[in-house]
Parts: sequence; structure tokens; C-alpha cells
Amino acid sequence: MPTDSNNKRADTPNLPVTPADINAAATAIRGAVLVTACEESRTLGEMCGCRIWLKFENLQFTSSFKERGALNRLLALSPEQCGRGVIAMSAGNHAQGVAYHAKRLGIPTTIVMPIGTPMVKIENTRRHGAAVMISGATLEEAGEFALAHAKAHGMTLIHPYDDPLIIAGQGTVAPEMLEAVPFLDTLVVPIGGGGLISGIAIAARAVRPDLRILGVQAELYPSMYNAIYDQALPMRGDTLAEGIAVKSPGRITTQIIRGLVDDVVLVSEDQIERAVASLISIEKTVVEGAGAAGLAAVISNPERFAGRNVGLILTGGNIDTRLIASVLTRELAREGRLTQLAIDLVDRPGQLAAVSILLAEAGANIIEVSHQRTFSDLPAKATLLELVIETRDRAHLDDVMARLSAAGFIARCM
Repeated sequence: MPTDSNNKRADTPNLPVTPADINAAATAIRGAVLVTACEESRTLGEMCGCRIWLKFENLQFTSSFKERGALNRLLALSPEQCGRGVIAMSAGNHAQGVAYHAKRLGIPTTIVMPIGTPMVKIENTRRHGAAVMISGATLEEAGEFALAHAKAHGMTLIHPYDDPLIIAGQGTVAPEMLEAVPFLDTLVVPIGGGGLISGIAIAARAVRPDLRILGVQAELYPSMYNAIYDQALPMRGDTLAEGIAVKSPGRITTQIIRGLVDDVVLVSEDQIERAVASLISIEKTVVEGAGAAGLAAVISNPERFAGRNVGLILTGGNIDTRLIASVLTRELAREGRLTQLAIDLVDRPGQLAAVSILLAEAGANIIEVSHQRTFSDLPAKATLLELVIETRDRAHLDDVMARLSAAGFIARCM
């Protein structure tokens, strides 16, 4: 299995996208797509033992890098193709990029989105003027429907990743990063179908063949990892990083990644959640799960990046506010700052007050209280007290638990 050997070559033959294609894409989309900021995060760097620069693609108009490839592909359509309209399948960000720029260019657009696509992405796509169709349990099934619909109605399919023009457009991220921070030595890029990292690898290796390029996938959807390393890890379940939950990686992108990318790593759901929460709390920027995958890879294995100059692409910021709240709350629980306790009490007057006084003296804040006698396995003369408490950190929580135990209360974290 490849390691960080920097043995990939910029001149790998027969690649379907060239550095010249990416330069042409940059010229084509200039002025219609933002050159987003690429700024150092000193705090995240200190946490991870390296220097980290963030490319804020979540600040594009549609909150995703996908605009780049979508616009480059749309600009290549003939007048006849524009008149017949375009169709795309997407879990959200490609959909919005296609819908937004197609509307600007006066091209009728239909987007097919799989069942379970976050509502924020569906509504944003409709807001950009596209007709939205919900079909298929996966992106691949949505793609099959989109292809059949395109053939039946004479429309042009705008593929989200396995298209040279899409790849070239996404690759325009790399020159911007290397111009802003010429001494970057590592790029960490999320992988779904592989369009972004393919374009980045082609552009970056043309000017910096020694650059280390790592791809990141969610553990639940290791499709490109399986393809590159001839593995058969299962793909299943709901991931926070639904934007990179792709079961079938692209044929073109797999070829490019195999030739130009140093390694592909996997990150867990806990690591993705922590990365999303860290970006919100530290950088005050909202990033969806897929967009935080690069940071998740650094957080999960800081030794691998120690002393490096690391560039991360925050690929998108389209995430439901309810999900943000859940991620932040769960992170508080992991840090020991929010805890649910179950306490067995003798059913006599003053017990609830005694617990409340003890917690107040310990500096813990009570958030929620449930006090009931019926639905528990306790004896008839006992009662179950369930609390959600707020503490400063894990050490403070340990102190609170010790005080409860010393006072004779049987308490456990739930």
C-alpha cells in the first residue's frame, strides 16, 4: 500500500486532463466564480502539530467548490444543447452549482437527487431555478434515472465528477492555493467520485512534482480506497459526509488518482463530527461533513503531518442547522462538558434538593431533570433521577462524580 513517498509523477502518460485544460478552465470561469481565501489557522495548527492553511470553498455563492467544474462544463455546450437543457444527478452541491450557473446562462435545468438528500440542499437547488426530481436510494441509482431521462428528452447530462471538463474546472483550486501559499508541502483532499482531487493532482504536480497529495474518504463509503488498493470494504449506512458518499468512483478519476495521488485514507464518523465542530468553534465557519474530511484526517493522525505545511480544502458548507446543533451537542458530550446522569434515590423528602445543592456546590449546571418512580427496575421505595448537567471539562465531570459517590449517591453516566 502506498505511503508518503512522493514518487508520483506529473507526466504520467495518457491522462485525459492536462494542466493546459485546467489553465483554460481558470480563464473560462474567471469573474463568475470566487477566488476564495486561503488562510492559516494558527489554532488548528497548534492542535495538530503542523501549520494548516484552509481554502474556504464553503464561501462560494452556492457554498461549494462544485461551481467551478459545473460552470466550465456548461460553457462548453453548443447553442443547440443549451436550448434542449441539461440534467444532473447530485446529492446537493453539484446540483446547486449546475442550477445556479445554468440559470445565469439561460439554460433549462433538471436535477435528480437521491432519497435522503438534506432538505437544505434540495431547497437551495430549487431556489436557483432548477426542476428537482427525487429518485433512487443512492447517487448511482439517481444517476441511472438521470441518464435515462436525458436520453428520452434530448438533454445533456452534466456528470458530477467523471468528465474531463468537470475535472479541469475543479482543478482550478490548486493554482489558487499554491499562489497564495507557495511553500505548501501537503494537500489533503476529500474524495467522493474523485473529480476534485483529480484536478488538483494534475494542476499541482505540474508545478510541484514533490508535493504530497492525500485523499480522504468516510469509512462508511470507501469506494475509491477499495478501487485503488483492491479491497472490498463494505459501503453502508448514513454518513455525516453525504457529499462524498459515492459507491462507484469514476473511471477517469480512478485512473488519475492511481497515477498521481500518494495515498487515500479513511476517517470515522466521530472524527468527521469533531472536525465539523472544531471548524465552527475555532474558525467560526460552517462546513458540512464532506468539507471537514480533510481536517478529520489530520486530527486522527497528527504524527503523519507533524511539522508539515498542510493545505486543506473546505469543500462545502451546505449542512442542515438541526444537524449542526446535533454535532455540536455530541461534541460537548465527548468533551465531558454535557453529560446525562442516572441517580438512584431513596424515595423520601429532600433527596432531590440534596442532589441539587451538591451539584451547585460542585459548580455543575443542571440543564434537564426527569424524576420518576414507575418506569425503572428500582425497588418500590426508590426513585430514579435523570439529569443532564453541564461541566467545564472531563476533569470537572470526574470531580462531580466523585462528590456524588462520597455523599452516598449511586450515580452513573448514561
